[in-house]
This record gives sequence, structure tokens and C-alpha cells, in this order.
Amino acid sequence: MKLAHISITAGDAERLAQFYVDALGLRERRSPKRLSGGIISRGNGLPGSDICSIWLDFPDRSKPFLEIMEYSDAAQGGVRPINAPGYGHIALQVPDLEAVLDRILDGGGSQQGEIVNLGTSERPCLCVYVRDPDGNVLELESQPKG
Repeated sequence: MKLAHISITAGDAERLAQFYVDALGLRERRSPKRLSGGIISRGNGLPGSDICSIWLDFPDRSKPFLEIMEYSDAAQGGVRPINAPGYGHIALQVPDLEAVLDRILDGGGSQQGEIVNLGTSERPCLCVYVRDPDGNVLELESQPKG
């Protein structure tokens, strides 16, 4: 078994996809697609599904990829607390944590916690939790060279 893709449901798929392109360097895997009709609704169990689906590749690999979906009839909800049951976050290893954090904040994301060292003084592993503009949680990890 291997992970095929990660999916995030967005309020505005194009806006959120652009955030991931600008802040994290993801790139378009294929042109956005409209998914609708009986087979989509039967597959996800949601009658009348009409979805804009955008696929993005991570900078260093082709799989897994990130799918951003926008339902035309989206359910409304607030930002999930960090400790709410369900999927927690996507963890990303980045070469320069502070540079990526700056791009996330400049792109409309927010910082959830402080930068902490979860490694040792000899082998640091800097980590910080952030949220994308829709409130989805990302963990950034970086092992500074030293």
C-alpha cells in the first residue's frame, strides 16, 4: 500500500491552490477539472455533487500529490481547533523554515504556535505549526545544517 494523494476541501479552490503554489512551491499537476454527475455523487455519497478539483505536485516528487476541492454547495463550518478529533495536519520537511514561514504569513496563512526544537542541541529539528488561509493545519519541519 502507498499513499496516493491528500485532499483538502476549500471555500475557494483557485485561491487556496495559488497559496500553496506561492508559499510552498507546489506546481499544477493537471488543469483544474469539474467533477459532477451521478457517478461522482454515488462515489462520495453526496447527492448533487459538483466539484472543482485542482491537483498540485509537491516540489520534489510526483506522488503523493495534493488535491484541492471546492464543492459548489459547500457545507459551512468554522476553523477546527488544533485538538479536534479527525485528521490533524500535513507535515512538510522544508529546507529553510523561517523563509517558508514568512511566505505562508505573507500569503494569508497564520502561525499556530512557536518555533520549537524537537531534536537535540547536536541534531536540531525545528518545528512550527501554521494554518493555510482556510485554517488547515500544516507542520513545518527543518533540520538546519550546522
